[in-house]
Amino acid sequence: MKLPFAQIDAFADRPFTGNPAAVIPLDSWLDDALLQQIAEENNLSETAFILPDASGEADFELRWFTPAVEVALCGHATLASGHFVLSADPARDRVTFRTRKAGILEVRRDGDGYAMALPSYPPEPAEVPGLLDALGVGLGETLRHPNGYDLTVLDRAEAVLALTPDFKALATIGHTLNIVTAPGQGTDVISRVFAPAAGIDEDPVTGSAHSVLTPYWTKRLGRDTFSAFQASKRGGHIACGLAGDRVILGGKCVTVIIGEFGV
Repeated sequence: MKLPFAQIDAFADRPFTGNPAAVIPLDSWLDDALLQQIAEENNLSETAFILPDASGEADFELRWFTPAVEVALCGHATLASGHFVLSADPARDRVTFRTRKAGILEVRRDGDGYAMALPSYPPEPAEVPGLLDALGVGLGETLRHPNGYDLTVLDRAEAVLALTPDFKALATIGHTLNIVTAPGQGTDVISRVFAPAAGIDEDPVTGSAHSVLTPYWTKRLGRDTFSAFQASKRGGHIACGLAGDRVILGGKCVTVIIGEFGV
């Protein structure tokens, strides 16, 4: 079986930046074990699978797999999937995706990039035993959203940049995404994201993390929009906004590989 395949750098304005995602369109769902094997073979932080939505609720169904697990929400692979569909049809302005656990998501054209609507996940203060020690920091505000997000807020961007987490210890905490943030340098907000429990020590640029960061920082900054930078080795800039119960994230995409995946 030959499957169309694209590798797309999301939240990127040039190749080798942002976060790479594989996008594979299907005619029907393959066995879950095979989908997981494909994602493991790709060895990217996410592989997205899309197929036309027969329910009529959205244009496509969408699922995401890391090399280790299927996830409930992935922002950068949703943006990449929107780019995949919209770049193939210049007359189309928007595309919607029906997901299994995150509802209907939308990607629309926005200038020379895209705007993506994701659910807003406001975190609440919480004690997370072992988290600060695993991150290697002495002090920090810790918050949690029950969908699988832990947020640690530090006071300086330099402290975020200097992090050297104990990934084995982080993985035992059990939550998929460990987000660390502080006021930015050159942007309003800086962050890094670690997901060792999902097979990803550090994720390059994480859209779903900004479903948590956006409600936190809009409240703290006292405004509905801000600029963000995720400070991984590849790095990526994200325009963030809050619109009711939706987070609106802006970014660009670059297609770097087009081919076939053989199974």
